[in-house]
Amino acid sequence: MSSVITVRSIDPGDKSWLKREARNSGVSMEEFVRRLIREARERAERRTKPSEVFKRFFGPENGIDLPPPDRYGYRPVEFADEDSV
Repeated sequence: MSSVITVRSIDPGDKSWLKREARNSGVSMEEFVRRLIREARERAERRTKPSEVFKRFFGPENGIDLPPPDRYGYRPVEFADEDSV
């Protein structure tokens, strides 16, 4: 799957840095940018999620049973019976 992205108005200093770093790495600027994006995505995916931190401190291993997560993150609306109103 091939995608194309065009980035306009790159700061000249940033562009010269990209050229220099790509040349030092022995790859094209295009490949260098692909690597930068891939590395940033992999770092973001490795970041600890708040839910994981919460489980670490409050999970079953620490004696606290957490309710299962709601599928959509909200409580269903409950209506009173017409007879009880």
